[in-house]
Amino acid sequence: MPLPEAKIFRSRADKKVDESHRPLVKSLLEKLGQYMDPASLAEVDLACEYGAQAHEGQTRQSGEAYISHPVAVAGILGEMRMDSRTIVAAILHDVVEDTPVTVEQLAEKFGDDVALLVDGVSKVSQLELDSRENAETSETASFRKMFMAMAQDIRVIIIKLCDRLHNMRTLGSLKEEKRQRIARQTLDIYAPIANRIGMRELCNTLEDLSLQNLRPKRYRAIKKMLANNSRGRKSIIDEACRKINVALHHHNIIAEVGGREKTIYSIYRKAKKQSKIDLRDIADINALRVITDNRNQCYLVLGIVHTIFKPRPASFKDYIAIPKANGYQSLHTSVFGPYGQPVEVQIRSRAMHRVAESGVASHWRYKTDATDESAPQQLAQKWLSSFLESQQMSPDSGEFIEHLKADLYPDEVYVFTPKGDIKRLPRGATALDFAYSVHSDIGNRCIGARIDNRPVPLYENLRNGNHIEIITSNRSRPEPGWLNYAVTSKARTTIRHNLNKQKTKQSVKLGHKLIKKALWDQGYRRLRIPSNHKIALLEALDLKDWPELLADIGFGKRLAPLVAKQFLAEVMLPEKTATTKRKNNKTNYGKMTIEGTEGLLVNYAKCCHPIPDDRIIGTTTSDRGLVIHRLRCPNTRSVMKHPDQFFHLNWSEKIKGNFEVLLTLTSRNQPGVLSELTNIIASHEANINKLTVEEQSGNVSRMSFVIEVQNRDHLADIMRELHLDKSVIKLQRAR
Repeated sequence: MPLPEAKIFRSRADKKVDESHRPLVKSLLEKLGQYMDPASLAEVDLACEYGAQAHEGQTRQSGEAYISHPVAVAGILGEMRMDSRTIVAAILHDVVEDTPVTVEQLAEKFGDDVALLVDGVSKVSQLELDSRENAETSETASFRKMFMAMAQDIRVIIIKLCDRLHNMRTLGSLKEEKRQRIARQTLDIYAPIANRIGMRELCNTLEDLSLQNLRPKRYRAIKKMLANNSRGRKSIIDEACRKINVALHHHNIIAEVGGREKTIYSIYRKAKKQSKIDLRDIADINALRVITDNRNQCYLVLGIVHTIFKPRPASFKDYIAIPKANGYQSLHTSVFGPYGQPVEVQIRSRAMHRVAESGVASHWRYKTDATDESAPQQLAQKWLSSFLESQQMSPDSGEFIEHLKADLYPDEVYVFTPKGDIKRLPRGATALDFAYSVHSDIGNRCIGARIDNRPVPLYENLRNGNHIEIITSNRSRPEPGWLNYAVTSKARTTIRHNLNKQKTKQSVKLGHKLIKKALWDQGYRRLRIPSNHKIALLEALDLKDWPELLADIGFGKRLAPLVAKQFLAEVMLPEKTATTKRKNNKTNYGKMTIEGTEGLLVNYAKCCHPIPDDRIIGTTTSDRGLVIHRLRCPNTRSVMKHPDQFFHLNWSEKIKGNFEVLLTLTSRNQPGVLSELTNIIASHEANINKLTVEEQSGNVSRMSFVIEVQNRDHLADIMRELHLDKSVIKLQRAR
């Protein structure tokens, strides 16, 4: 039960109030005083007192008073020159989670905006749960909630990232297992989020701290190697800077030229990718940056650098003309610098540099135009909105983290629409991903693509600079196989959503056939089921509507014969007493007909490969719907003992299509045998989907063919001609 306001916020006159936090608050206020007005500082001071009293008696694992943590987070935000409302929310970001204070109380005292920020930033990373499975489920739900809050106000994630940064700096007091878990989560989720919204400096720090806790020996080794080689690297960078400065002065260009420290994690990642840990083998360990006054000077400087030092092949990237998704802009090139050593050079304007370092926080730090569509905060907002929109079609929380990680990709490819618009996609994306990035409806109806005027399949990987045109058809719809080569979260979520819709429609149709068949078998002879009978059964089963029941039957969640029995028991019809064994009934009215167009919910068993004109039965499973077997399939012997668990089925007279069948063949080993046999099969217009050959003793071979046929007559024609081949010793259709 929440404590009364008076007990939470006491007067300073109360002698029992702990004043140990005041030095921390004083230091914070001095830092904020460099850019805040007195009224804002007073508001921050009030929040510090409120937070200290709310957290009174609580300590961190290190033994420090808990208020030291939110004050430290506020200090990190102060270094970014964030606004006073964000600072206040940071100081109070744990009071709702860890104290009796409510969101309503915060809104009343500090305003609705602060309350909403605090609610969005409530901790998501320190949930103590009984099992790993429950922990992952709750954590996923918390991440989803956090992203919803981020979409409303981007400052939520800025506070959360600073909160995570301070936690990472103070992991030393935690147990090894917990340190590893938090560091892994930071590296997998929080650091990529920081990078995705342009806060590269914060991202670098999180990555280095994560590596320090996950791979401490490797971290120390790289740090030591950097220290040992610092003198040699410094001489290379100094000489390169000197030559560039001389050339810039000669061309009357004013720019800042200086060395750039490579982060330990970036070196580790590159070394791991190259399977090397020797710094001498890492090409861009020497790095410098040139910061100019404007965009045009960036390209002039690039030309000057390439005049002084020879560029390394295929090392130039223009992120000014085509910015990254987070708004990052810069020219990247790698050259052979002094003494022939490779040097990486970044060239950007001052405005680009501010965005590159601070990302979304640059709006508050440098008062940039919030209406600029290319501004990092606008790009981040669009990304969040697009990501959450795609996730609304996927209620499965287990897919959320999978899609989030897929969306936080580090590498991108830039491709062009037929109109010349640029699309950014993750490296490894396919033409199918491009189709869904244009519009969900385009993706659902696509059948192929043209890349640079060349016809390609949907699984074709994209490369930088490709011009892509999608070919669509109104008859096309998503297929399960598309998930094997869809990369982006939007594509995968939309495909899954449409497949589920297809399955639901097909399951209702299949369930209708199954329940009609089951009712007929048990003596119910009506062609249509009256509404009052349906209502009685739905009430007994506690279901909302008839299609829901049919879908359950079609999916295999309910057995149609058992539902039929309950139906007859509930409605108390005279038909209930009719005989359920129709030995003298020679019609097939009570048998369900297979038309070959049922879709995803009807599967043909791989153990016996049924084809049209075979005698068949069907069984239902919760994960595959209706599975069709040949009547004498060995795998159905146990099912045949329980009439409620299978159905006698008929093939439709109008059935069309190709069906797989397995043939086993023993032949003599002689030149050209395999070619002869495959030519015979091909001459009957039958595809070979799988072929295995196994040599046996006696100079013979055993072959297995999985081929596609239309029906038993088609199969008989193929087998008859195969038998006539002199090399064939034995041929049979496998059961």
